[in-house]
Formats: sequence, structure tokens, C-alpha cells
Amino acid sequence: MPRLLHQIFLDKAEKTPDSPAIIHKKTTWSYSHLQELVAQQAKAFQALNLKPQQRVAIYLPKQIETVTSFFATNLAGGVFVPVNPVLKAPQVTHILQDCSVQILVTAKSRLLGLTDYLTNCPDLHTIILIDDIVPPELNMESLRVICWQDFIAQGDHQQSLPVAINTDMATILYTSGSTGKPKGVVLSHQNIVAGAKSVSEYLEITDQDRLLAVLPFSFDYGLNQLTSALLEGACCVLLDYLLPQDVIKTLANEEITGLAAVPPLWAQLSQLEWPESINEHLRYMTNSGGKMPLSILGKIRQNAPAGKFYLMYGLTEAFRSTYLPPEQLDKRPGSMGKAIPNAEVMVVREDGEVCAPNEPGELVHRGSLVAMGYWNDPIKTAERFKQAPGQLKELPIPEMAVWSGDTVTMDEEGYLYFVGRKDDMIKTSGYRVSQTEIEEIIYASGLVKEAVALGIEHETLGQAILLVISVESEQNFDQQTLIKLCRSKLPNYMVPAKIEVLSSLPKNPNGKIDRSLLTKQYADLFK
Repeated sequence: MPRLLHQIFLDKAEKTPDSPAIIHKKTTWSYSHLQELVAQQAKAFQALNLKPQQRVAIYLPKQIETVTSFFATNLAGGVFVPVNPVLKAPQVTHILQDCSVQILVTAKSRLLGLTDYLTNCPDLHTIILIDDIVPPELNMESLRVICWQDFIAQGDHQQSLPVAINTDMATILYTSGSTGKPKGVVLSHQNIVAGAKSVSEYLEITDQDRLLAVLPFSFDYGLNQLTSALLEGACCVLLDYLLPQDVIKTLANEEITGLAAVPPLWAQLSQLEWPESINEHLRYMTNSGGKMPLSILGKIRQNAPAGKFYLMYGLTEAFRSTYLPPEQLDKRPGSMGKAIPNAEVMVVREDGEVCAPNEPGELVHRGSLVAMGYWNDPIKTAERFKQAPGQLKELPIPEMAVWSGDTVTMDEEGYLYFVGRKDDMIKTSGYRVSQTEIEEIIYASGLVKEAVALGIEHETLGQAILLVISVESEQNFDQQTLIKLCRSKLPNYMVPAKIEVLSSLPKNPNGKIDRSLLTKQYADLFK
């Protein structure tokens, strides 16, 4: 087993150098070629004076430069920060500021939308564009902007690489909570390598597999597709699809053996015709990021009856947590399954004691996948990362576990079932969305008096976002103006699916907006 994330493909580069590692569009990169690109880029990062543990943000769609930037950052001693390509400038800027990014890897088309915001990122000193040239209009006085060829050319110098160990930081993944802006989950090399090994073990991934990566790499579930594939010498096919039909075509054309998706995508794929040839090679499918509706699961299984379907549950703070083996799908409908290999998942009462069978409690995960905490946020880290239950009092430094915030039950045979969340975080399209982050954008517009964002149950999205507002004058209020503003400031998955206008919002005895009452009032809105 490799110790460090950037070592996961080195064994394959030595033993099977010509095997395909990455495919993007019509280009294939072998394991040896991937190793060469990563090594050269790591030296180029060193030439830019990247110091150990400094952060490098990658704001790109899935392509070869994205992949090599991850591993090269680690090889050079840095920490990579994947930025979801669907995010808009305010969210990107928050990430760059929050973890003090020193180097940004992006494209000209994306940088143009960031230029007015980057003055608020004092630690950023270099921007690397994957383009061939740096356009004159991107001449930024306080920042160094270089094109890809000039950047890579700096990797010709000889310099020893820094020493790293498996408990060092490898990446920071940003995830939303119930309040405030997204927070950075710090993952070590050990976290990600152990997660790749655990998932590849129960999915039985081998060097004969071809995995299709459709989820963003900023999502722990998406990043795991890449790391699990490379760890086992499989081929990872990168796809940023425009239409669900693109996924079906790629499944067939690339003879994909493994596909991971979230419920909204599965819902779209279930409505399409699947070529019979897919059933000849699609070995397994997985779902995470929300509950899979049984009706959709049934349609998918009909389209690919030879493919095994795994229901999975995970949280960024612990990468992956549980899976339900395919043979249990019909026996245990609605179950999240059991703990993944090399992890223990417990159901715990508020007093810290383990629950009895079928008693609701909080899901607590312990093991090598538990993250290092939230970047620069000891208060929130202390709320979520606590001493693991059952620790011996004689241990001077007790083991820490992650307390998920999800209420679950466990039956007599150890199978888990989801009950609900302890907080008011919205879970939509596989993303965790902060109500507060949406509401701040709405209030800043000056178009409303009061606003509350709610997550309402939706068959395919998990939850759809409902925005309930009150305004000064309903006659003068233009809803389209507010929707347009949301689309300009928020990624698509955070844009409200519907806006309801009330004369005033109900309040609880403390004078706060009664979110619970509104949630009950609109509970059937999307049914």
C-alpha cells in the first residue's frame, strides 16, 4: 500500500507503464506518461517557490491538467484545493480567502469572471492559466499570471522534493453546513489513500476496470472515483456532460465497467434508453449524496440487469462510511448498509452511550478515514470531531471520531437506516447547502424584507430549495429580477426551485422566523 496520495499510481507506472490511466475526450494518458507529467509539474511548482503545506487551488473542469495539478501539488509538498467548476466568483473567492491560497490554476475564461474579486485575496501571488498565452487584458499588477507552457518549462531545474508523511495534509475539500459559508474539511494522505483502498476493496476494482468520472472532484465521492481507479491500476474516463444522454453514450463508447452518480443524475438516466451493449460490460453502479428513490432504482436495474448496484453513504468529514451490498437491496429496502472496510460506524445517544438496536441516535464514524478537522475553525471542529465512544480512560490521547449530525437506527444485524438530520442543512442534488449562504445573497439584493431558504422533500433532488420572502410592495416586486440575481451569484444547484411571496413571515415566540412551521406548510409542494 502506498503511504502518500501522489504515490498511488507509481507501482502501476513501473509494472504496467503502458496501461491507460486517464482518458479525456479522445486522448489517453498511460500510467508512465501520467507519472512524467506529475513529476515535471511538481518541479515547476517548486520553481514558483511553493512551500510545504501551502495551498494550491484548482478551478477547472475535469481534464488532464486538473488531475496532474492535484498530484503534482502533493509531490511538491503542497496541499491541493479543488474548486467546483460550477461555483461563481463570490464562492470561489471565499475559498481562496479562507485557506489563504498562494497559487491558482485555472483558465482564461474562468479568470475573467474573477478579476474584480482577487484583490480580496492577499495571499495569492501566482495564477497559472492552462491556455497557450496570457491575453493582454489579463495583465494584473499585483499578481503574476503565466501560461501553461511557460509554467511547465520551469520544471526543468533540479531540486530535491520535500519529505512528507501520511498524516500530512493532502487536500482541503469545501462543504456547506447549516449556517454560514462553506468550511474546508482537511484530509490527510492517509485519509484519502485509506478511502481509496476501502472502496476499491468492496467494489472489487481491478486493473481491468474502466471507471467513468462524472461527479466533480471537489466532491469527496467524485475524488474517490479517481483515487480508487488509479490505486488499482484501472482506467479513469473523465466526463463533464452537458446532457444525461452524454453519459449513456460514454458508457457505451468507452465500455465503462463502473459508474458512480447521485440521485438527480440517476433520475435523468432512468428516463433514457440504454443500449443493450452496456449490459455486457457495466459491472457495477453506486449511489451516494442522498436517498435513492426505489422507483428510480428499479428502472436503473432494469436497464442494466447484469450490473450490481451499491447504495452508499458518506460525509466529507469521513470520506465514505457505509455501503449496502447488492444482494441486500431487495432484502433491506431503504437501508444504508453497514460500515465500509476498516471503519466502525456506531449509533450514539446524546449522553454518549451506544444506542440499543432500532433506537434512533447520531451516526458516529471512527477509523483511518476521519478527517483532520475544519480548516482554521477550532470551534466547529470541536462540535463535530469528538472523542470516540468507548475509549479507555487510561488513554492519555483518546481517538477522535466524527459525529455526522445524521440521525439513524441500527437493526439487530447491524444494518443502518437513515432517519433525518439534526440541523437544518439542505441536501439537494447531492450537495450540502447552507440556508444562511442563500439568505445572505437574497438580503444583500435589497429586494426583500424577510427571507428564508428551506429544503423541501423532492423525489429526485432529495430536497428542492424553496425561498419564502416578504417584500415592501408585492405590486412592485419583480420575481424574475430576484431569480436572475440568484443565478448570477449562486451555482445552479443553490438557485431556488420556487419562490413564495407572503405578506409577512411567521415568527416563533422568540421573534425568529418559524422555519419549522413553514417547512410543514410547504411539505407537499413538490409532490
